[in-house]
Amino acid sequence: MKLMLKELFETASSERRFDCQISDVESRLPLGFALNSPVSLSGRVYNRAGIVTLEYSLLAPMTLTCDRCLLEFENALSYDFSHILVTELNGDADEDEYVICKDNVLELDELAISDLLLQLPTKILCREDCRGLCSKCGHNLNDGDCCCSESE
Repeated sequence: MKLMLKELFETASSERRFDCQISDVESRLPLGFALNSPVSLSGRVYNRAGIVTLEYSLLAPMTLTCDRCLLEFENALSYDFSHILVTELNGDADEDEYVICKDNVLELDELAISDLLLQLPTKILCREDCRGLCSKCGHNLNDGDCCCSESE
């Protein structure tokens, strides 16, 4: 989704709200992550005293695979983001602190996908106290102790 922001950059105290979905995210997700439905975005872009800010919430309903027991489970990942938008940077400005909107256009889908990928957990657990699998027989230890002896 492209947001045309020319009016927002030119008019102080202006605001624009949005509510949309992104459906082409699946191919960019790492292994162990699968979307159950499109990613939902809702938020606003506003200009206060000449500073244009984007604030939005992202909801990604996913099927995840536990890193310890390999169980698949569903979880809705939810994140909030805020970015300062600019049309161009001065020579001394830090590029990582701002989102550049060339020609007053923001590619919201691309920004949201990047934000989501950077927030994905590196360790996926079905629950905090997941015991994982027996290293000998592969039994899921969350279902109880296995019959094999670890000491053999």
